[in-house]
Amino acid sequence: MYITCLDVEGVLVPEIWIAFSKASGIPELKRTTRDEPDYNKLMNWRLGILKEHGLGLKEIQDVIATIDPMDGAREFLDELRSFTQVILISDTFEQFAMPLMKKLGYPTLFCNSLDVAENGEITGFRMRCEQSKLSTVKALQSIGFETIASGDSYNDLGMIRASKAGFLFRSTEQIIKDNPDLPAYTEYSELLGGIRGAMGL
Repeated sequence: MYITCLDVEGVLVPEIWIAFSKASGIPELKRTTRDEPDYNKLMNWRLGILKEHGLGLKEIQDVIATIDPMDGAREFLDELRSFTQVILISDTFEQFAMPLMKKLGYPTLFCNSLDVAENGEITGFRMRCEQSKLSTVKALQSIGFETIASGDSYNDLGMIRASKAGFLFRSTEQIIKDNPDLPAYTEYSELLGGIRGAMGL
């Protein structure tokens, strides 16, 4: 029995922090997991910048409300779910993701949560588990699933490599260069074909 595990930002929806960087005029916030492999380090750095500028959850959620899924993402997800179980595994947070999940037809999402003060300041974050993407894939395998995984960033490589089949999708030149053995796709039709092929369909 197969289950496909997908990253969210950069694969199905635009990067939230890049959109917020543009809206807020703070270029440093463009940095993502495509640039920084250590997610805890990245998030603590982001929270420091938010505090410095007096920005909180509301300001980020206002920007997220303007973000739409990538062209073809909803259709891709619907087609994928017609022949395999799908779980979205993201290092984003419930408070960020839910409006986007509505636009994608409420797929199953495993993500993390933020600690937010009464004044809206984001004071911390709680990861669901260590190495959440890799840990989730291993847990699924332990209960009898064959996993197929796809993502675009450093923090996706663990689940991609641990799966029966794995694919980079719209990744960076550097990540593709560093992982020449992984198929790298840019179109949803290619990714659907790769997943179907891995399942022997």
